[in-house]
Amino acid sequence: MITPKYKPNRFTMTQHLIEYMIGLAGYKMVDTLSNDKWHSEWKLTSEQYQEFVKYSIPLIKKVFRCNRKKAQTTFDWFYGVFGLKIIKNYEKSRLGT
Repeated sequence: MITPKYKPNRFTMTQHLIEYMIGLAGYKMVDTLSNDKWHSEWKLTSEQYQEFVKYSIPLIKKVFRCNRKKAQTTFDWFYGVFGLKIIKNYEKSRLGT
């Protein structure tokens, strides 16, 4: 289980979601300090992305007290700015085929 350092509230939501997302990819926030290109090099599998969506949207709804459509729009904006690339077929890309 990934436990981000920042508790989610209106001021720390971005940090919380980034920490959760890179935790899914198998890294920690400390790792971003030693790798300036973390955003373009680290990737999520489709399953990890789906898990991130299932975690993020209800959390955004709760913290910002908004409906699902607004939470989805907020998540889409967040992922467009901060999101990691998604590997569609993990086995094939891992094997280099």
